[in-house]
Amino acid sequence: MTARADQPPPAKKPSSARPGDATTPPGDRGPRRAEPLGDSERQRLLTGAHHDPHALLGAHPVRGGVAFRALRPFATAVTVIAKGLRAELYSDGDGLFSGVLPLAEIPEYRLLVSYSEDNQTEVEDPYRFLPALGELDLHLISEGRHEQLWHALGAHPMEHQGVSGTRFTVWAPSAQGVRVAGDFNYWDATSCPMRSLGSSGVWELFLPGIGDGALYKYDICCPDGGHTLRADPVASRTECPPATASVVHSSTYAWGDAEWMKRRAKRPVHTSPLSIYEVHLASWRPGLSYRELAEQLPSYVKDLGFTHVELLPVAEHPFGGSWGYQVTGFYAPTARLGPPDDFKYLIDAFHQAGIGVLMDWVPAHFPKDDWALARFDGTALYEHPDPRRAEHPDWGTLEFNYGRTEVRNFLVANAVHWCEEFHIDGLRVDAVASMLYLDYSREDGEWSPNEYGGRENLDAVSFLQEMNATVYRRCPGVVTIAEESTAWDGVTRATHHIGAGGFGGLGFGLKWNMGWMHDSLVYITKDPVHRKYHHGEMTFAMIYAYSENYVLPISHDEVVHGKQALVSKMPGDWWQRRANHRAYLGFMWAHPGKQLLFMGQEFAQGAEWAESHGPDWWVLDPSYSAEPDHRGVRDLVRDLNTTYHANPALWERDSDPEGFAWIDSHAAEDNVFAFLRFAADGSPLVAVSNFSPVVRHGYRLGVPSHIPVWQEALNTDAAPYGGSDIRNRDPIKTEPTHSQGRPSSITLTLPPLATVWLIPA
Repeated sequence: MTARADQPPPAKKPSSARPGDATTPPGDRGPRRAEPLGDSERQRLLTGAHHDPHALLGAHPVRGGVAFRALRPFATAVTVIAKGLRAELYSDGDGLFSGVLPLAEIPEYRLLVSYSEDNQTEVEDPYRFLPALGELDLHLISEGRHEQLWHALGAHPMEHQGVSGTRFTVWAPSAQGVRVAGDFNYWDATSCPMRSLGSSGVWELFLPGIGDGALYKYDICCPDGGHTLRADPVASRTECPPATASVVHSSTYAWGDAEWMKRRAKRPVHTSPLSIYEVHLASWRPGLSYRELAEQLPSYVKDLGFTHVELLPVAEHPFGGSWGYQVTGFYAPTARLGPPDDFKYLIDAFHQAGIGVLMDWVPAHFPKDDWALARFDGTALYEHPDPRRAEHPDWGTLEFNYGRTEVRNFLVANAVHWCEEFHIDGLRVDAVASMLYLDYSREDGEWSPNEYGGRENLDAVSFLQEMNATVYRRCPGVVTIAEESTAWDGVTRATHHIGAGGFGGLGFGLKWNMGWMHDSLVYITKDPVHRKYHHGEMTFAMIYAYSENYVLPISHDEVVHGKQALVSKMPGDWWQRRANHRAYLGFMWAHPGKQLLFMGQEFAQGAEWAESHGPDWWVLDPSYSAEPDHRGVRDLVRDLNTTYHANPALWERDSDPEGFAWIDSHAAEDNVFAFLRFAADGSPLVAVSNFSPVVRHGYRLGVPSHIPVWQEALNTDAAPYGGSDIRNRDPIKTEPTHSQGRPSSITLTLPPLATVWLIPA
């Protein structure tokens, strides 16, 4: 049970000794009055505006003995207890008690605090302890190079000078004073002022007797003398929203994924299969906790053959409707689904099922809630002091000041934290474009240029480079992925390689291909009779396909806010919509780049996603429909992943131009796209998509001459998927007939609105 640091505790049996008794050397008569505090010191201490309360409180050698001073509001008496010593201090008013005892040195002592004659409690004095944070930590914080910042800042249960308690540390450089408020002092911070640890801007206090589960915040005295009560920016656990307190937490989780962690770095992600199932945990099956999700979600993902999940942001956020993209607790997984160790349990379950875990990470902005990061110490601390760089125009939030050393350290260490503490396998970094450009969503006069007169945010560039370099150095096998929607040069280039823009690469491992997503959705949503006029939307991505290492995303952003679910974007009747959906997924899985699909689209959910209720699982129930409408699409996704994984041609050379060749990119009149993929050993795969609702018999395609016979590996029109089952069941022989510039070719039947994959027989 957490001890109360102040305020009247429950009544307990009084001690047999009387307050005021003192055992001291013979001839001494007990304590004498201490030198009173000056009015200024007293006022600063009582109002929480003092930078060094330890200099006033606790025990200090003085002429003629040792002076003791305690700040215990609402106490009627405070007695110093040590071996052979018991002496009641004088009341100085306002909860201050002091006295000088004729001692040669400071003893190991405790305080007996009386709130009434029958209500006393014996406690350790927080102000007898040395700082519990080392000089190296402070140096690294000041330098902005503390890569495990969460070990230095925040609330940490520990043993200090032989006593159990919690060390509280927070960065608030402009504060006049900082105090700890919590359930242990009934949210009255008067008795718990922290000390400033010099120029680092860090404040520290070790509170004995405080342990796991205690609720707390920081009471900050701002430069103008006003007070603000703030959650801990580096808290490892939070209350469940809408409550906003931080929670003292120490992990006891024992990981079981050592084999996964050992092998995940053995093969680069660019030459590995990577198909991602994007999930919003709170709405995948609403009401499930982390541990309950661990019993269902990993097995579901494994059954469908995805190699990874990508979790929408799990860091704590006050508004569930933000889906996690407006973060207030950057170091704590949301308490909505359980405590941090339960989140570790979920990740462990994924790893033991052979599934990697990616996580959306949001370093671009933070909300303005007055209990969180905004003007944290009364000044623009985490945000830029220039409003033109601080205000995010689209989301009503604040942008980080990437040029401030400690802020950059806060974010870099946060990226490392998720990978090291929670074994996250990759970070998908949200809204990178909004970080890179000073004029992002701003009109003339609403932004200020960089030192060279340009629109690039040089501080953000430097931060992203540092973050990527640090994560890759510290966390083998982790991948970082940029959601970057512009043509910024070198997003996935190494940081030391200078590009055409004069900048080094940003250092990401992969980048979402927003251009492919936009263009291909424009094409597929057109009626087939009009698609020939938009043929280039599907081929354009190959012009720049190898400029970066890409992920092809059909993400949550594409199936909300009036954009419709993927199958509902498609033209035609219900059969044609599902056929288009299947053909599009077949095209996507064969296209160079890794794949990402948001939950619900794997079974062609017809309704837009809503975080309030999640996917419509009921449509998979056979009692809903005897036809394989939705179950068939889900079965196709399973087979897409299985066939994809079994054919290195589809993933081994995603970033190598030699891994792709068009067979026919100009068949606009036919609505047909045909291309070859090649594995590292040259093994080919033919992918052909017919986005017309007509069957095309005897369709000739030029293929490599050295493959004598081909066979269907996958056909999205197969009957089990809900298709018309027009198949190429017999082996397809290569003929010495020129076609599309190749000396050999094959003829096959193209099903309507379908994608077919062929491999050597």
